[in-house]
Amino acid sequence: MATPDPIRRFVETTNAGDSEAFLAIFSDDAFLSDWGRDFRGRDGVARWNQSDNIGVQSNLRIVRVALHDGVYHVRVAVTGNGFNGEGDMAFRLDGDRIASLVIS
Repeated sequence: MATPDPIRRFVETTNAGDSEAFLAIFSDDAFLSDWGRDFRGRDGVARWNQSDNIGVQSNLRIVRVALHDGVYHVRVAVTGNGFNGEGDMAFRLDGDRIASLVIS
């Protein structure tokens, strides 16, 4: 399955270290949950980005993408100065923006 544009941009902006472009991918009222730590709105996503994503020089590679009941389930391989290994991300999109992201 082709990777939807917002998810592709999520990976590209992370790998480029472009926080401004990264945050622009999310809806204003976005929800992000990372193993039970919840972040709301772009300010919350910005905090997560600094502590767990671009702020720790994460590099992402998509392993696979599947769509189930309107949610894109994406397996990613992560390297950087934070988490390293593979993990699952569940994206709900709203047009060309990410409305929610649950990492487990």
